[in-house]
Amino acid sequence: MFSRAISAVAISFAVSFALTAPVAAAKCGGDFSRFVSEFRREAAAKGIPARVLADAFDGIEHDAKVMAFDRRQRNTFKRSWEDYAKSRVTPARVKRAKALLKRHQKLFDRVEARFGVPRELVMAIWTMETDNGGDTGKMPVVKTLATLAHDCRRTELFQGELLAALQIIARGDLSKKDLLGAYAGEIGQTQFLPSSYIKYGVDFDGDGHVNLRRSVPDVLASTANLLATNGWQKGQPFGEGTPNFQVLREWNRSEVYRKTLHYFAEQLR
Repeated sequence: MFSRAISAVAISFAVSFALTAPVAAAKCGGDFSRFVSEFRREAAAKGIPARVLADAFDGIEHDAKVMAFDRRQRNTFKRSWEDYAKSRVTPARVKRAKALLKRHQKLFDRVEARFGVPRELVMAIWTMETDNGGDTGKMPVVKTLATLAHDCRRTELFQGELLAALQIIARGDLSKKDLLGAYAGEIGQTQFLPSSYIKYGVDFDGDGHVNLRRSVPDVLASTANLLATNGWQKGQPFGEGTPNFQVLREWNRSEVYRKTLHYFAEQLR
């Protein structure tokens, strides 16, 4: 499932972030240890505590599996919308999603009231991304992002994401041990890249931290917040051709994926 996440969701966030990412400081390519050392110096200069840098990078190694996966990924949206939707919006998923809407009714009331994004859409995203937290990924995010940042094709992008991952650790949201995700560094139950975690994450359970791996309130609120911050029009439709359908591009630039989210949400009404 993560090939879809990387080629669509992760890159959707990534393209937006790349426009504002700082110029890469560490020189990509070459010796991996040298690259990490240079990046550590720059991260320290940007305020990342020494203890965080030591925990994150001491003994770190290049991950060949990450690069192999990155090289072979393909666009999974070449299928027709009908074929894709049939494979993603299954009776079992719809049944589970409806049950979760009832279980978390009061929470969805709060999320919808604050952010104006329909609960059915937030639920569709939550379900399609990770089966409601059932499959969030087990890759160590710092190692994954360091490997991708070392590669020169998108080093600015992934150096920015790596710095954001260190910020997540530094502010106490997740420890390095708990900072696990997919093959492009996506984190949590709706697969945020670290920069989006920092920008859109909401502490909705009031514990002082944003935990997108284990806190359902934080996951749902942060997902809705991303859309609300990017111009979601409350109470308006979000099918193909609407302004809200365009706002959904901030979640995923694939038209097939966005149409499927709308279709899934309609099944939940």
